[in-house]
Amino acid sequence: MSLLANIVGFSLVGIAARMGQLGIQKRPILENPIGHAIAAGTFGFAGYWAYQWDRRAAVLLAEKRAEIAARRAKTDAPAS
Repeated sequence: MSLLANIVGFSLVGIAARMGQLGIQKRPILENPIGHAIAAGTFGFAGYWAYQWDRRAAVLLAEKRAEIAARRAKTDAPAS
């Protein structure tokens, strides 16, 4: 998943959450557009953070798998 798709997706969830919040409160949905922008920005930042975290986790997993494979190769090698 690309960075842009992650940020836009999370931003849309933030806008939907804001509209749901206003709907529960029975307030006009477009009453305060700044609130929508804040929700979209906050959730968009969360999407950026989640993307970066996912990339870092993939790197850490690859390093750990390589380390385990090297250790297995070392223990499986015939003793000379």
